[in-house]
Amino acid sequence: MAPVSRITVIGTGYLGATHAACMAELGYEVLGVDVDPDKAAMLQAGTLPFYEPGLEDLLAPHLASGRLRFTTSAEEAAAFGEVHFLCVGTPQRKGEFAADTSYLDAAVDALAPHLDRPCLVVGKSTVPVGTAARLATRIAERAPVGDAAELAWNPEFLREGHAIGDTLHPDRLVVGVRSETAEATLREVYAPLIAEGVPFLVTDFATSELVKVSANAFLSTKISFINAMAEVCEAAGADVTQLSQALSYDPRIGGQFLNAGLGFGGGCLPKDIRAFMARAGELGVDQALTFLREVDAINMRRRFKMVDLARDACGGGFLGRRVAVLGAAFKPESDDIRDSPALNVAAQVQLQGGDVTVYDPKAVDNARKMYPGLAYADSAFGAAAGAHVVLHLTEWREFREIDPAALGEVVAERRVVDGRNALDADRWRAAGWTYRALGRP
Repeated sequence: MAPVSRITVIGTGYLGATHAACMAELGYEVLGVDVDPDKAAMLQAGTLPFYEPGLEDLLAPHLASGRLRFTTSAEEAAAFGEVHFLCVGTPQRKGEFAADTSYLDAAVDALAPHLDRPCLVVGKSTVPVGTAARLATRIAERAPVGDAAELAWNPEFLREGHAIGDTLHPDRLVVGVRSETAEATLREVYAPLIAEGVPFLVTDFATSELVKVSANAFLSTKISFINAMAEVCEAAGADVTQLSQALSYDPRIGGQFLNAGLGFGGGCLPKDIRAFMARAGELGVDQALTFLREVDAINMRRRFKMVDLARDACGGGFLGRRVAVLGAAFKPESDDIRDSPALNVAAQVQLQGGDVTVYDPKAVDNARKMYPGLAYADSAFGAAAGAHVVLHLTEWREFREIDPAALGEVVAERRVVDGRNALDADRWRAAGWTYRALGRP
């Protein structure tokens, strides 16, 4: 292959739009491709269909210079790029645990018939192990250039809210390849990052596919472990935040992902561990991952426990009670509401008779579309007006820094339930609030 100067990014959702902007930042000419003309037009105009800190500012200069463009044409993409990144979503199949790779297959089927010169197609999507080998054959069969259209797998490790840093300064680069040419091409693409000392790990296809799902399975397990300890603490009258702090000093354990609370959600961890279990079953090793079923169950139980604490705070029932919910996104610095624990709790409280009002700094518009039956406010104080209990469910800095004395002036009763163990309990109690939290007395 000739030296890489032009890159395409197929799929311009959260992963693809970020990757396209960051590749332009590294100096490449980049063409983003999406089947949705409205999304392509929005991105070409410099507007994101989602919230990610700093990304619109990163897009702007590269769009202005023409280094970054967006299109809906797979044919144009094939003629443009030497390297094609596949950044298409792999959601959970409806009614199943398994991942739906149909969008990825469709992207390959649209691109491959136009690949008439040697190139490298690079998968970044999170997929069931074995997908890369299948797609490599699919591309070679459909591309006019045959197996000179080679495939590699380069899993993404983005965290919403930190996507730019995770792309431009990752903690590692993993590439699954079948040839020295593919490895050399990816070393060239990522040369600026490798020069900074980013570890570059070369593996086979299967190993590269397993890295992302294994990492998510481990992180999910760690989160659910401390939430299981929270259940024990609740029964024993212990404090899970003190327990977590004590455990964090053990270098074998560490403190990251050891904060007990409402648990994980979003578009990655829940669906990835379920798809991992499903794929293990297909491979005949389902017993190896049966523990992930309990990880998933522990995570979901935290939501029910949060509703129980809220009900207790309301005197045993929600009828006639106003409930303020602070948070709608599944995590701070995001407007992503996919499998949001906060909205799940809000909806359960409403179903049980509560008068619920939700506020989130970024996710209200998305929440309103998905949960139109809930009420929404444009500020924390608006949500809390007349409330009998305030539920803190997404740990935005705005909520951690709010003045509890001032908030106390607008509520009906000063009762707060901290679903994230992120508020300063002493400060809230000093302001006259009854403070409750998951896993604490």
